[in-house]
Amino acid sequence: MEQEKDINFEEAMSQLEEIVSQLEHGDVPLETAIDLFQRGMQLSQLCGQKLAQVERKIEMIVESDGEITKKPFAAPVESGESGE
Repeated sequence: MEQEKDINFEEAMSQLEEIVSQLEHGDVPLETAIDLFQRGMQLSQLCGQKLAQVERKIEMIVESDGEITKKPFAAPVESGESGE
C-alpha cells in the first residue's frame, strides 16, 4: 500500500470507477471479482484519507461583530470516531 500514497485523489477515483464498472457488468470470474473488490476498498480508504487531509487544511472565514477572522475547518465528528 506504500505505492498508493503516490497516487493522487483523481487517479485513485478513476481507478475506483473502473473497478466499479467492471464489477457492475458482472462478467468477471469470482476470484477476480474478489481481488477487484479488495483493491476498490483500498482505493476508497485512500480517497477518504486524502479528503480528510484536505479538510484539515481548509480554513473557514468567519464574520463576527463586523470582523472577519480565520478559523480551522471543523467537520462534524461522526459518532464512534476517536479523532486520532
